[in-house]
Amino acid sequence: MEDVNVPELIQQLEADDGPTQKMAAFKLQGVIQDPSFADLFIQEGGLPRLRSVALSASGNTLAYSLASFTNLLGLDQGWEYINSDLVLRLVQLIVRHPLVNILRGAMAILTLIVAHAQDASTEEDVFGYRAVKSAMEIHPQFLEVLVSKLSSGDHALCVNALQLINALMRDSMQNYGDSEWPSFVKHVQDLGVIDALYGLISSSSLQDMAHPLFEFQELMKVLLRKWREVPVEPEKSDHRRVLRKLYAASQSSPLGADQKDANRHDPASWRRIGFESETPGEEFYSVGYLGVMDLMSYVDQGHEAFQRLLQEQAAKPVEDRCPVARASITVTFALCDHFDVLQADLNESQRYAALDSSNYDKVFHPMILQWSRLHTSGVQAFLRLWAVSGAQAEDFDKIASLVSILVMHVLSLSARTKDIAQVQEDIAAFELHRLREIQMELAGLMHEQTWGHHLRTVKYNLRQEAFQFIKEQRIRCLLHGSWFPNPRNTSVDEESRLSNVQNGRPSSWRFARLSHNRRVLHYDDFDFQTPAGQEPALEALEYKLELSSIHSVVSHLIEDIGSAMSDSVSTLRSPARSNAHKPLTSNTQHVQRIVINGRADSTDPIKQQSKVSAHQRERSAATIKPAPDDAEVISLLILHPTSHTLAAEWIDGLLMLLGQEPITPETKKLVEFVSSYGLRIRLLNVRNEETIGISGEADAALAAKEITIPSREGLDDDFYYRVVEM
Repeated sequence: MEDVNVPELIQQLEADDGPTQKMAAFKLQGVIQDPSFADLFIQEGGLPRLRSVALSASGNTLAYSLASFTNLLGLDQGWEYINSDLVLRLVQLIVRHPLVNILRGAMAILTLIVAHAQDASTEEDVFGYRAVKSAMEIHPQFLEVLVSKLSSGDHALCVNALQLINALMRDSMQNYGDSEWPSFVKHVQDLGVIDALYGLISSSSLQDMAHPLFEFQELMKVLLRKWREVPVEPEKSDHRRVLRKLYAASQSSPLGADQKDANRHDPASWRRIGFESETPGEEFYSVGYLGVMDLMSYVDQGHEAFQRLLQEQAAKPVEDRCPVARASITVTFALCDHFDVLQADLNESQRYAALDSSNYDKVFHPMILQWSRLHTSGVQAFLRLWAVSGAQAEDFDKIASLVSILVMHVLSLSARTKDIAQVQEDIAAFELHRLREIQMELAGLMHEQTWGHHLRTVKYNLRQEAFQFIKEQRIRCLLHGSWFPNPRNTSVDEESRLSNVQNGRPSSWRFARLSHNRRVLHYDDFDFQTPAGQEPALEALEYKLELSSIHSVVSHLIEDIGSAMSDSVSTLRSPARSNAHKPLTSNTQHVQRIVINGRADSTDPIKQQSKVSAHQRERSAATIKPAPDDAEVISLLILHPTSHTLAAEWIDGLLMLLGQEPITPETKKLVEFVSSYGLRIRLLNVRNEETIGISGEADAALAAKEITIPSREGLDDDFYYRVVEM
């Protein structure tokens, strides 16, 4: 700036010599961005000359002067030299001039002029939307040219054009009530701005235009909200005209019918379309005039198809008819909810702090620009689900809920670059049963959010109770005692003894039972197995094993020679349900063993049975407690259970007695089974007023309604229940 002489520069701008003026304008655009130079330039009276150059120059001189004016306005200076002549000149340049650098400058200055209306105290015809509107009346092709620039290969020009469109749309909605924006928005939409911007948001060149595209997307939300906030009033001429058009589209008179009969009013005509009454304006209260526009858009896509649809519904019984109009309103509300239209705000669209290339797919929703096509697909999906499910009038809310879930699910999973045709196909192909699955998942998430803390506490307590219950059941099995095959014949080799057990022909039987004080395990060997109910008493069992001497309880998987080895945990895994309680036979490839290990100083007459053939493989499934460093751990007792259920009872029973967690799937499933049923029973005891107190979202009328509790008079405590087998 030190090398620039401001008075001399201003004189050069006033020169009649073209090259001199051009060089001065070129220098000015580079130095005027400095606030101190801008102040000096204004003090020296340079602004009038700069405006004069912008109004009269051409070529690069004009481009440089427009850039200088843009930089000056960006410093919030020079507003007093904005007048209608300059605005008209800028509009004229956009309409007629082909040079890109001139178009950029003109659009940038117009954007600042329109945006300045938000806090300007000057006349409205100088700033804001109406200043440009006056110039547009002289150049009616202005908006058409502006929209066409969105397809330019110069991305900077596209950005300038879109910024100007955004400024015009914002100012018309923010500062002029409902008098300007409906006509302006309709005009630019008719010119194809939606299709042009939809292609840009879905394209790979989004990064160059991210901010203005995001602003337009947010402005579309604001626009939809404003349409929704407009109440439907048949007294208004434009509203009455649209409702008459809708009514006419629903009427179909047979060919050759008398015209007077064709024009005769049907007392149930609006109900025939799908309204609940003959005053349709009142039924759009949830979606406003936006709902009317969406319904008319659906009808305009095919009047004959719409009439056939109404005729098909009219041929059905009243309770089976699908209310088309209410379905349309439901889809409109679902779209508003998905795109957060109700929360849209003009001020929010100017916040770009969180906008970067890493979250484009999250913040950009190009499908909002295809609102009408989404609405049509939603209505068709509503009709399809109504027919597939065989719904009736009382089921309307259920189908409406499914359609809302459908819209939310499909649009949430649609990528930014996905074509609208593919989205429509996804909506049309979505099956009813899958929708209901998603509905249940969402209901579970909602309940978790509302009841999660309470349910987690209840579930934890119930699981502890279930654990104690199953623990007692397992211990009672040990107290009752069980028979185990015992291949104790040492004259036969190990392989033959294993084969005898597998074939159900043990050489003897071993009976084991827990003492009443639950501290000693009694057992003995017998030549035969006694019938049920005649099991040996504790006094008849010769051998004892103190539980305090047990170091570990191990489940072993002994396999036939040549068979593959499996993990020990799988030895306790139940087979198919039909075989879960069957004994192990010759068709079973494995023989399970329960080996109880302890310290060597424990007295056990049969500890020599712990020797295992070299042809067998075994792995530990549970350890109770570490053995002392100076003690030898040996096998104190070996049991061969005849079924997976028996194995689970004794393994987990012993572990629970010794303060350990169960390890078998059978016991774990029983614990979960008992705790889940306990939760259901607890929830059955929750009264309506208690749910109101927890959720905090109950309807006042429901809370005040008295609930009739059935009387138990004449009933006793005799009841029947059955537990389904695991």
